[in-house]
Parts: sequence; C-alpha cells; structure tokens
Amino acid sequence: MFPARRFAGKKVALFGLARSGEACAAALVAGGAVVIAWDDSPAAVTRARARASGLPVHDLRQADFSAFDALVLSPGVPLTHPEPHWSVKAAKAAGIEIIGDTEVFAREIAGTGALMVGVTGTNGKSTTTALIGHILKAGGIDAHVGGNIGTACFLLPPPGEATVYVLELSSYQIDLMPGLAPDVGIIMNLTPDHLDRHGSMENYAAVKARMIAQQGPDGTAIVSIDDPWCRRIAETRTSRSRLVPMSVERRLEDGASGPDGVLTLKRQGEEIARIDLGAARALRGKHNWQNACAALAACEALGLDVESIAAGMMSFPGLAHRMEEVGRLGKVIFINDSKATNADAAARALAAFEAIYWIAGGRPKAGGIAELAPLFDHVRRAYLIGEAADEFAATLEGKVAYERCGTLDRAVAAAARDAANDEAPEPAVLLSPAAASFDQYPNFEVRGEAFCAAVRQLSGVVVTRGEAA
Repeated sequence: MFPARRFAGKKVALFGLARSGEACAAALVAGGAVVIAWDDSPAAVTRARARASGLPVHDLRQADFSAFDALVLSPGVPLTHPEPHWSVKAAKAAGIEIIGDTEVFAREIAGTGALMVGVTGTNGKSTTTALIGHILKAGGIDAHVGGNIGTACFLLPPPGEATVYVLELSSYQIDLMPGLAPDVGIIMNLTPDHLDRHGSMENYAAVKARMIAQQGPDGTAIVSIDDPWCRRIAETRTSRSRLVPMSVERRLEDGASGPDGVLTLKRQGEEIARIDLGAARALRGKHNWQNACAALAACEALGLDVESIAAGMMSFPGLAHRMEEVGRLGKVIFINDSKATNADAAARALAAFEAIYWIAGGRPKAGGIAELAPLFDHVRRAYLIGEAADEFAATLEGKVAYERCGTLDRAVAAAARDAANDEAPEPAVLLSPAAASFDQYPNFEVRGEAFCAAVRQLSGVVVTRGEAA
C-alpha cells in the first residue's frame, strides 16, 4: 500500500470495506485525509477487519455528508440502477463528488511519469489484462496488473517514472472514474450484461465508451469493430487520441487484426508487426486472437519491439480455469475451462479444438446447452457430471455420444481412456462445464482444481500447468 496524498487535509466518506475499499481507506489515511469508513453488510466481517487494521470505522448513516469533500464508493454498490444506494443519495444531496478507489488511484499516479493501460469490455478483459502485463514484464518493463482482475490498485507498488499499470476496469469502476483518461484505453467487445445496474444496453455502452472519451493526443484508443456497439463507439468518438481498430473477423489495412490466428498490425496499409499464434498454447481460439490483437496494439503503443511482444505471447501461461492447459498424456492434452459456467462461455472452448472429449455438467442454467448444437461436430464424446446430466443428455441424444459419469474424477478417467485411442493429432480432454459448480463444489475455482488433481492422478501424465510454452 502507498499513500494517497492528493486528498491530504480533506474529509472523505468511504463506503464498502472489501479488499479494495480497505486498501483505499488505508491509503487515504496514510496520505493525510480524514476518513470515515463504513460497510453495512450483515456479516460485519469487513468492519471488524478494518477496525483491527486501525482504520476509522463509524456508521455513515449518522454522518453529516455536507462536511465531506468526497464519497469513495465500492463499485459493487448501486450508483444509479436499480436504485441509488442511500449513501449515494446522501452524497448527491450534499453536492459532493462520488468516486471509486480507481479514481483515487488515477489521481495519485498522475504526474509521476507512470502510465496506465485500461482494459474493459464484456468478455476477455481479464485475459487481455494479464497478457499485456505478462508481455511487458517479460520485455523488461516495470509493469503491474490490478483492478477488477483481483489486486486492488493501492496494493500495487508505488509509481515510478517508468511504471506501467495495467488495470482491468469493470463498468461499475468506470462509472466511478469521472477523470478516466488512460494512456492506452482498450474496449474489447460489448454484449448485453449488467443491465440491472445500468438500466439499458445504451447506458451500459455509454459507460464503457468513457474509457476513451477523455484521452488526449498522446493517448491510444484500441477498440474492436467486430460488434455493432463497439463499432459505434469507434466511429463516434470525439477524443483526440490515436485510434487503433481491431478485428478477428476480417483483415484490416489500418489496425490490429487476426482472423486466422496470424496477427498483423498495420498503419495505412504498412505492416508494422506480424505474429503467428500457432505456437501460443494459451491463446487458442478466436476469442483469444482478439485478446492478443489488443495486447499487440497496446504493447506496441508503449514502445515494446515486435520480437519481445511475440516472445511474451508465446510464453504466456494463460489464466487459471480459462482454457488452461494443465497436462499432457502422449498426444492428448487436458484443458481446464472450469470458468465456463454457461453455454456462451463454453462455446469459445468448443470452437477452439477439433477432437474434444467434453466434460460437462453441474448445476444447469437457463437454456442449458441447446445453443451449442452447431459446435457438436467438434465433440467426439461427452462425459456428464452433476445435476445437469439428464438435461444435457436429452440435448445430446442422437447428436453426440455421451456417458453419465456423475463425478469429475470418473469423467476425467473415462475421457482420458477414450482420447488415448483417437487418431487426431491432438485430442483434447476438455472441462468446459456450461453449468454452475454449486451442486458439487463451492465455486468454479475449486472445481477446476479438482479437475487438475484428477489429471495429475493419471499414470504417465506430464503436468504442464504454469509452464511457459
């Protein structure tokens, strides 16, 4: 944690004492602000932890908000929809600004020489954020990854003249960043999401568009043009930053593209970079090609040479539980995609491999796996687990051979047995459940670890998890 000195001498109300809120409160106190922090979660664990850390915790319901200079609000607390939180109403009535910890952080690093890369979008932002951070670090740059990806901003190292912060920013966080103007701003894609918090798709897209709205002439805006919402943002932006369009649907003569897994970065027809992702084990599939396009454009904008960018992509290990290669047994590969808790997420993995021994099931979600039917020809056999087994079997009947395994360890053993006899160059035993984990596991992470443990138990398996490609 490092101090937030820009608020020295100011009185700040802070609501929400989860990890990022507690870190921000500590940074504000260390920087000389007068802070009153509160969290009204029923468990009160966060309040007790904050008090134990020496932070000033008092009930903000009893406070006079007109005495505050700002309200620092947790991004998980409703700002507008479905109804503003009571603290938001109090702050607006008092006429004070409402911001988030990421805004406090952005103000603190301004003028230090440190740079910020902001990554947002509906899908792919975590992988893209991690990929950019990995490439920069591998290239010798003092880069640090945080934000919505898991590490609170004020738990990152303090800024230096050559520091680059790569932040995943959710729409909730952007909503609380009125001064957002990253040196490199990335909008990956937009599909309907979080509409209960934003009211409409138009409002959701408008919040995401703020990522690049206030950039100056030295900034770089990297925006997908593969979906209509992002394309509209690219076409209607008014900021003075340099625009780099990106696409994995078609080859661009100006921008970053990779419709066939071979990335190119071009400026007005001149090729600046070309990277073949064929050997990048953690960047399989069109969705990862988009992630890599964004990373290529961002790292090039930050001055990294193409050879270093390519080397970083090849050595990227991927994120845990997201199409993560965890082991090999002969030519059979084992892929942990436990985070695919619905059909839309599982579709990306099914599209990325040709000979799949698919482990699916858990607690089913609305719609099941019916929408995956166009990808069933990639599946050699399915191994069904959990509560969804009967429902998924009904969908697969007559289309894909399947086996009810019940538990994950049985499914891994059966899939490994069958995949070993496949003549394909690289059969994949794929855990991409298309269902929630809660029938058998507390979360998708525990489910993914159980898959990895079952793979490790196979005789002769070579564990590849965490190894560079």
